Amino acid sequence: MAKDFAQSLLAGDGEGSARLGWHKDQHVRTRLAIRIHAFLERHFPERRVFLKSDTDTRFVRLRSGTQLIAMTGMVAFVAWAIVATAIVLMDSIGAGNFREQAKRDQITYRARLNAISNERDARAEEALAAQQRFNAALAQISVMQSELLTSETRRQELETGIEVIQTTLRQTMTQRDGTRAELEELRQTAQDEGSTQMAGAAAPLQMDFLSTVLAETATERDQIEADARDALEQRAEMELELELLNERNDQIFRQLEEAVAVSVSPLDKMFRNAGMPPDRILEQVRRGYSGQGGPLSPLALSTRGEEPSADELRANQILNQLDQLNLYRMAAQQAPFASPVNLGLVRQSSGFGYRRDPKTGGRRLHKGSDFAGRTGTDIYATADGVVSHAGWQSGYGKLVTIQHAFGIETKYAHNSNLRVKVGQRVSRGDHIADMGNTGRSTGTHLHYEVRVNGKPVNPMIYIKAARNVF
Repeated sequence: MAKDFAQSLLAGDGEGSARLGWHKDQHVRTRLAIRIHAFLERHFPERRVFLKSDTDTRFVRLRSGTQLIAMTGMVAFVAWAIVATAIVLMDSIGAGNFREQAKRDQITYRARLNAISNERDARAEEALAAQQRFNAALAQISVMQSELLTSETRRQELETGIEVIQTTLRQTMTQRDGTRAELEELRQTAQDEGSTQMAGAAAPLQMDFLSTVLAETATERDQIEADARDALEQRAEMELELELLNERNDQIFRQLEEAVAVSVSPLDKMFRNAGMPPDRILEQVRRGYSGQGGPLSPLALSTRGEEPSADELRANQILNQLDQLNLYRMAAQQAPFASPVNLGLVRQSSGFGYRRDPKTGGRRLHKGSDFAGRTGTDIYATADGVVSHAGWQSGYGKLVTIQHAFGIETKYAHNSNLRVKVGQRVSRGDHIADMGNTGRSTGTHLHYEVRVNGKPVNPMIYIKAARNVF
């Protein structure tokens, strides 16, 4: 057969060539299969698993390929288990770290809130103390003003008394000089009459009359001299009292000037920090004032057309400063320097300016300040004014709007209950609404706005400016 196969190959038979290629391929495959089988037999020898029962015994033949497949499956399962376990552990570790970080952040946030709360309480105490000092200064100023007016009246009386005494003294001295001249004239007349040696019954009578006149004149002279001494002593006493009174007046003036300066300076600084020019504000208050009391009038102590004294000028200067202080107080009542809520019961959740909108997520101007608190928390008017709106307004929910002086308007939004009506006049500190969550809101809070001539401004500018004043 081989010979025939060789002959066919040598003859160039095409069929034989094909058969030769096929046989070569089969040979290669066989050798590869033998090698694989030998490898499997070497590492995975064929095994038999016997299954024995009470009546029969059987076995399962585990070939090398079967063992390989089983081993591969086990390795794959173990690898999957290891990877899955690692993923779970990594996730657990990451979640634990996140929770720990969240706890640490929460602790830090609470500590910060406590610090802010303590600082806020301290500022509130400082503001209360400043208010008490301010009220005490005003009371002292009022008492000192009364003392000043009383002292000035007493000084006038003393000056008048001194002038009367001086006039009386001058009259007394004139009378004394006249009496002395008359006495000297009478003596001269007596000497002349004695020299003529008048006789008769008329001489004794003339001498008696002359003696009587001389005695009366001497008595009157002595009385005038005593009155003059008393007048001089009284004048000295009154001059001493006037000097002491002037010193007392100077002390009162200094105390008044210091008290006025201490009271006016914080108010002036408060208005400047709030961006409100004091001169323009005071002039506007002066023009629009229509209540009782009004601006203080300067003193007019002189009625004789004389130039005012240094004390009069000093007193008028103090009265002008007191008038300025009074105008400052009236202006402060009409500007929103107070807080709309008790800062000890709330926290500021959002400030004025551009921020991420909690509803849409876009960048948007926040036109006020938000104070988060409990539902029903009292909300107060921050300045004197008139309620221009009290009701529902889209986005704001239940809204209170108050119109103040100087073109200022305040808004109090998202309330649960309103306690004022349109047209009602309110004063600073009046309870106008209760905190709520109405309108476009994500939680219970107060949205507080301040607008100047229709333009929103940061409300905290006013609150911070008055922190150490009220």
